[in-house]
Amino acid sequence: LVEALTGCTVNLTTLDGRNLSIPITEVVNPGTEKVVPNEGMPIGKEHGRKGNLRIKFDIKFPTRLTAEQKAGLKRLLGG
Repeated sequence: LVEALTGCTVNLTTLDGRNLSIPITEVVNPGTEKVVPNEGMPIGKEHGRKGNLRIKFDIKFPTRLTAEQKAGLKRLLGG
């Protein structure tokens, strides 16, 4: 949740074994998709061409918070 609100770097290995580091700088909501041009699946018979890689985010929310944690979040977020 913290990374969804403040940003992070997503590290992944592509199908051809390369490692990518993708900076995420915007606030990410559940279901948000990040498109990385030319890092997806190969395009048919067009040698060397690739489609776009689409990364879909699944944000994990806590199932419960203590009263102190709730108060801290309200204080930080201005609620």
